[in-house]
Amino acid sequence: MGWKKEMIKLTVIVAVFLVCYFLPLEMFDFGGPVMEALYLVKWYAREHVLLCLIPAFFIAGAIAVFVSQNSVMKYLGAGAKKIVAYSVASVSGAILAVCSCTVLPLFAGIYRLGAGIGPATAFLYAGPAINVLAIILTARVLGMELGIARAIGAVAFSVVIGLLMHLVFRKEEKEKAAAVTMPDEHPPRALWQTSLFFFSMVAILVFANWARSGDIRAAILCCPNGLRVTHAVEGTISDSDDQKVHIVDDDGKEHVIARNEIRSIRESSNSVPGWISVYRWSLVGLAGCGLWVMIWRWFRRSELKEWVSSSWGLGAQMLPLLFVGVIVAGLLLGAPEMEGREPGEGLIPHDWVHWAVGGNSFMANFFASVAGAFMYFATLTEVPILRGLMDSGMGKGPALALLLAGPALSLPNMLVIRSVMGTKKTVVYVVLVIVMATASGLVFGTLF
Repeated sequence: MGWKKEMIKLTVIVAVFLVCYFLPLEMFDFGGPVMEALYLVKWYAREHVLLCLIPAFFIAGAIAVFVSQNSVMKYLGAGAKKIVAYSVASVSGAILAVCSCTVLPLFAGIYRLGAGIGPATAFLYAGPAINVLAIILTARVLGMELGIARAIGAVAFSVVIGLLMHLVFRKEEKEKAAAVTMPDEHPPRALWQTSLFFFSMVAILVFANWARSGDIRAAILCCPNGLRVTHAVEGTISDSDDQKVHIVDDDGKEHVIARNEIRSIRESSNSVPGWISVYRWSLVGLAGCGLWVMIWRWFRRSELKEWVSSSWGLGAQMLPLLFVGVIVAGLLLGAPEMEGREPGEGLIPHDWVHWAVGGNSFMANFFASVAGAFMYFATLTEVPILRGLMDSGMGKGPALALLLAGPALSLPNMLVIRSVMGTKKTVVYVVLVIVMATASGLVFGTLF
């Protein structure tokens, strides 16, 4: 009966996903918060489930099955050396450069294997917050000061939040470390084989989602005002509408170009990130072929069944919570800008947000931190959203507060974290992020 129950769960989840993916919202002409929630959940199903969450679930399932508990306890356990544990946690998270929801299965995998609450939450924050591409885009679009402040703040936050979580729950951590008995392990594969296996899965996750929002492009202009002149402007699209395209070039200069002067907009490969963006699907295919060969040559059938079972267990637990969180976030704050559609309003009007985050008062920074913590930001989308808010009068301090709280937290993210480590730890983690983001915004806004 057990497998029948799981099949029913799988059927329901797949059916809900397909309904969300193919919602014919264009057929309806009504608006309002309910419509915004439906647009957001459709966007989430199309943009994040197949390419982000499913690879992350398989990586997390592999962590639970194939990574030795001894290794996790050695580098990330409650008794591990602090400098080693937090360095590994922050660097691992930064390499992945995933969003606040995609990092959750990976966090759950290492936490359940015995990672200490401090290193685990450092990893949880670092994954979406320490994103090299996002930091570069922030510097280009929002200014060098905010870019540098975001980089420094994100790295410091991951370590400080982890250390504070360890300090608050040190008694539980000691009991957890004392209760863990280290099994005698005889790994069936060499370390280099396991490392290569995980590297290929991480490569698929990273390259499939490489710069999916704000990637490098080139606008090719042809014959403006009737002149037979063609030239290119290369950089990052920061904003666009039916009349104009805003492009920030490599020197930080913004170009506003009329649509009728643009012959084509294409991805540019004149830099390493641009080259990866152009050839990312070839890289995904290469990594996928390598992964298939490794699975075929190095793994037993029983191990693969356990891997699939572990991945499915995480997916069945987290996906319903994520979709509920996305729907609520859409009801409250609306859906982001999508192709052919302007961003919409939820129950909380955008004008309220613009009014609340102006200047550099404590309330402006606090509101920006709280709003950022509950909103959902896909990787890199926070930059153009903030550009619009700053153009409407948002202060630099609240902008940094939102940058430090927003990408690392969201309402869907909170619901899943609670299911992994409990209500008390989740509340403390969320409060720490909000308080530190607020304080950082106040200091930054005062200095700049």
